[in-house]
Amino acid sequence: MNLSEKAEKGSQRFRLIKLCIFFSGLSVFAQLYLFQPLLPTVAEYFKTTAGDSSLLVSSSTIGMAAGLLFFAFKADSYSRKNLMIFSLISSALLTIISAWMPSLSLLIATGVLKGFVVSGVSAVALAYLTEEVHTSVVALAISMYLSGNTIGGMSGRIMATILAGEFGWRNAVLIIGVESLILGIIFWKFFPQSQFFHPQKIDYSLKIKQMGHFFTDPYMLRLYFIAALLMGTFVSVYNYLTFRLEDQPFSLSHFVIAFIFLMYIFGVFGTMITSRLTKKFSRNFILKGSVLFMMSGTVLLLSENIYVVIFGLGLFTLAFFAAHTMASQMTALHAKQGKSSATSIYWLFYYFGSSILGTGTGYILHAFSWTIFITVLLFSVVVSFILATRNQDLKDIKTI
Repeated sequence: MNLSEKAEKGSQRFRLIKLCIFFSGLSVFAQLYLFQPLLPTVAEYFKTTAGDSSLLVSSSTIGMAAGLLFFAFKADSYSRKNLMIFSLISSALLTIISAWMPSLSLLIATGVLKGFVVSGVSAVALAYLTEEVHTSVVALAISMYLSGNTIGGMSGRIMATILAGEFGWRNAVLIIGVESLILGIIFWKFFPQSQFFHPQKIDYSLKIKQMGHFFTDPYMLRLYFIAALLMGTFVSVYNYLTFRLEDQPFSLSHFVIAFIFLMYIFGVFGTMITSRLTKKFSRNFILKGSVLFMMSGTVLLLSENIYVVIFGLGLFTLAFFAAHTMASQMTALHAKQGKSSATSIYWLFYYFGSSILGTGTGYILHAFSWTIFITVLLFSVVVSFILATRNQDLKDIKTI
């Protein structure tokens, strides 16, 4: 394999990869979380509880986790591009179909299926980038993908809120589904085929051996648990900060609170900044620094001053996405073989952390107080920092 044949900065192939991988992240995460701001509206429509309606969000992430486990075994037997096309088109169609679902249970079931099929993108995107993009700009390519994830998550929530207010929640879902379908078609048309990967017949014993290796590799395990803890912390803050801001001493309106998702813009900065920093610092050093800043942002959320809370949330968001970018890059680059398996396991931990910690901390907040809630989250971030520190004695891939 001649590295000079890989997509280099400035080439047409690299520009297409960068644009299409951004669109893929945009589509996946706009669909994955579009119901989060609609939960009160959907609960009222179906005459059900907030707890039942919240399954619309968790169903997609549960489906995503199940899909990632499946694709950890099967992804290498499919064309990278064809798998991503299937995921983007089928998930968009399921989102469109869900706009007409007559019951909450069918809507939740559709969410599980949608999460499962859309996981095909996350299962192979990082592997594709490390295989097809020249190593000098792989960090930039991964940052573009994660920026698409970030903007997709933000725009999906904000668009859903605004569209539902104007046209009703079903039309809001329909519009986002159609937009995702258009992005999928653009991806299908312009995304370059793999040059350095060819589908392989599945050797299940080898695949299990590879996955077993990743589960016994201390370096990878620490990255996986960092992903779970940081994502769980991140989701917890965005799930429950709304309740904090509605109460005294803030007493903000629902409309104003909906725009806290604009803070995801700082996440875009976080992913882009890291691609520049990797030219000067080791990835592990950037990871540790990002976790420290995330810790600082979490502490500031204890404040009763709205401006301090907003600043803290911005710092927290920027630092989370910087840390996530570094951890995912380190995972993909450390895996010399079975890259799709390694990155699938990363996303599996990522979404399990979101589901388990993101839900569990809600019960803690309900039973105790905001201070105890933040203390638990700080503990998770501190554990992540310790895990990142332990990785410094292993060979860290710097600028490659």
